[in-house]
Amino acid sequence: MFSGQQIQGLLDEIGTTHIVWLPDSTLGQWESQLQDRADRPLITVCREGEAWAIAAGLQLGGAQPIVVIQCTGLFESGDAMRNAIHDYGLPLSALIGYRSYLSDATLPGDTARKFAEPILRAWELDYLLVTEPSQLPHMAEHYRSCRAQQQPGFVLLAEGKA
Repeated sequence: MFSGQQIQGLLDEIGTTHIVWLPDSTLGQWESQLQDRADRPLITVCREGEAWAIAAGLQLGGAQPIVVIQCTGLFESGDAMRNAIHDYGLPLSALIGYRSYLSDATLPGDTARKFAEPILRAWELDYLLVTEPSQLPHMAEHYRSCRAQQQPGFVLLAEGKA
């Protein structure tokens, strides 16, 4: 849906200092472009729970990190995310790939699609669902608004083939 260059521009616009991620097949397509920036390290983790801990440490140190993972990784890492956001009160940002959102016809019944939004609502997270490229400006607005309010801000990025 978006190129690595477009995501770089978004991250520049919102002032992101570090990318903490475990890429999936869609988000991973941005890797070569995201690695080209010495001023914004790309930190790859082994498990999604590590992403929240690293992002929390960076945030506590004054950085503006963003966690980039797929929704199934969000499911796996929920307790680490809950701890960083709700217990420590850190206004972390995340870009979450919404697996199978655009592939219901080819992957009917994928439970990743069924549970992603209800889980974000259960965790009381402010998120924006992005389903088409024209929404790129809304992503920046959402992140800026969340940061101004010192609250977590997530974007749920639709993945799959329509």
